[in-house]
Amino acid sequence: MREFDLIVVGGGPAGMAAAVAAREKGLENIIIFERDQVLGGILNQCIHNGFGLHTFKEELTGPEYAERYYNKVCELGIPYETGTMVLDISDDKIVTILSPERGVEEVKAQSVVLAMGCRERPRGALGIPGFRPQGIYTAGTAQRLINIDGVMPGKEVVILGSGDIGLIMARRMTLEGAHVAAVFELMPYSNGLNRNIVQCLEDYGIPLLLSHTIVDIKGKEKLEGVVVAEVDGGKPIPGTEVFYPCDTLLLSCGLIPENELSRSCGVDINPLTNGPLVDEKLETDMDGIFACGNVLHVHDLVDFVSAEAKLAGEGAADYVMKGIGRSDDKSSEDISRFVPGNGVRYTVPNTFHRDNISDLHIKFRVTGVYKKYSIVVRSGERELMRRKTMVLIPSEMQDVLIKESLLREAEGDITVSVEAD
Repeated sequence: MREFDLIVVGGGPAGMAAAVAAREKGLENIIIFERDQVLGGILNQCIHNGFGLHTFKEELTGPEYAERYYNKVCELGIPYETGTMVLDISDDKIVTILSPERGVEEVKAQSVVLAMGCRERPRGALGIPGFRPQGIYTAGTAQRLINIDGVMPGKEVVILGSGDIGLIMARRMTLEGAHVAAVFELMPYSNGLNRNIVQCLEDYGIPLLLSHTIVDIKGKEKLEGVVVAEVDGGKPIPGTEVFYPCDTLLLSCGLIPENELSRSCGVDINPLTNGPLVDEKLETDMDGIFACGNVLHVHDLVDFVSAEAKLAGEGAADYVMKGIGRSDDKSSEDISRFVPGNGVRYTVPNTFHRDNISDLHIKFRVTGVYKKYSIVVRSGERELMRRKTMVLIPSEMQDVLIKESLLREAEGDITVSVEAD
């Protein structure tokens, strides 16, 4: 049986960054398993720019960003196996893999980093009436068809959902000669970054209709059009239906962390993020198993994914080389929780250990649109931090830094909330 100090599951931006960080920390025996035929993950089909401003201080395309980390993996001599699917991880970290070269194989790990990314929410999860005609795609599938396979899905397009991939594909389809009639969003606010609304919709005259959804799909063999209605409280308003003829419907209705493997191996999942529950080192409740990137919670920018993956990789290296994070060294009395308060949907991390703490970033998303509110962090009645903001929206992940001195002085759980100024 092959044995490794660290197995990284997934060779996308999170997996590569975690492996690089672990090697730079001094861990030698590392391997990356990637089910695709190349490393890079979703970045390989994201040919638009806007990546790398935080990490590399320059604007890169997705493939260029992935190449930077791929080059680091190669320079550091980190082995990787593509076309390899991880099937199972046991309690004692026996990892079962499947590949054309080796068939089914069991390998042993001292530590594991879960970096499987996320997937798009499919039509079946949306409950839209109608047949299943040709011409309905998730936005990411359409992106791959155009940017990787060189296939144009259609010419007359409507988009349901205002996630970033949908906004980017509105522009991409327009540049390829298609007509994008509109982007429809169920919520009264967009679920994409403001820069993408401006650069991908407004610059191309594509309307964004908030509080609208598709109530019927026309066409049996091929898509003929969709019926769109205004909504109030999430429910369609009778009499507001409008028919939009189209041959292509793109769905951009959210991303779901890819955690089937995590669940099957027994990792505790946060129902609010659909990702693992983790501590300040991004270690799950299973000893020596860490999680990072979109498998943990959905991110806005790949730069944030890489920064988070660095923390997980370093945590895995410390676990193997120094024994930091081992469950038999953990006392429940030394563990505190981060609790979502008013207006906060979730926090990452979920817990931290007082005896192994340093400055800590808390990531979270808000539950609605808040203008001129403050982000407030409290321990009991004590206020640890307050930061004023102009606007908070669910589509933008928030990040607050809590100093080590404040965390050490905190008593009990720490609550993160938004409060009116």
